[in-house]
Amino acid sequence: MTDPLVPGAVNLRDVGGLPAGTGRTRSGVLFRSGNLAQLDEAGVAALGGLGLRRIIDLRADDEVRWAPSRLGDLAITTQRAPLFLGSVESFFADDIALPEMYRLLVEESSDGVVAVVRGILADQPVLVHCTVGKDRTGVTVALALAAAGVDEEAVVADYARTEGLLPQWRNERVVARLRAMHPESVHLEDLATRSPAPVMAGLLAGVAERYGSVADYLRAHGLGDDEIAELRRVLVSEA
Repeated sequence: MTDPLVPGAVNLRDVGGLPAGTGRTRSGVLFRSGNLAQLDEAGVAALGGLGLRRIIDLRADDEVRWAPSRLGDLAITTQRAPLFLGSVESFFADDIALPEMYRLLVEESSDGVVAVVRGILADQPVLVHCTVGKDRTGVTVALALAAAGVDEEAVVADYARTEGLLPQWRNERVVARLRAMHPESVHLEDLATRSPAPVMAGLLAGVAERYGSVADYLRAHGLGDDEIAELRRVLVSEA
């Protein structure tokens, strides 16, 4: 299933309309997706129609080489912010569980997470993406939304939506390829295809336990109070 508004894009969506206390997230400000390697001419034109000023690409160098974004002549600032320490393939080889992968991402790629938040603040509308738009994108967007004061249930639900947006043919093909490489893997299907709500709820709870709140996590890694206030101003329309 590709996005009907942007042909060739997978799992592309606007995070507008989420409840945030007495307000809601603004539409047309923050988008999230998987990679942009399959866009055709119509897809590039449709992407241009979103008015994006910045794209934040969370993929590693090898992923970008294998599947470069197709942006045509669009004049959009692209910010590279690779989040994984090591290759994506290593997580399948190590058979790591989703909760542990997310914990490592939060703890070991904190500089990258802060860079993403600052990228969101620098230009809007902004699109954050990785390869599938599930894990790296899911975690960083969730942290940004939570720090801006979006209701936790809504943050978790937005993350969980991804599983229903990944086409079954894609899942079957990817799982078959990975299973041939890692026949004994226990967590392979979760890593490749799933975005369970309890995993994100657990991640947010863990961050709150260790730091006090997601905003405090960002503060601990260099984000200023003024930047956190600006994040809410940028993302949330108050009632």
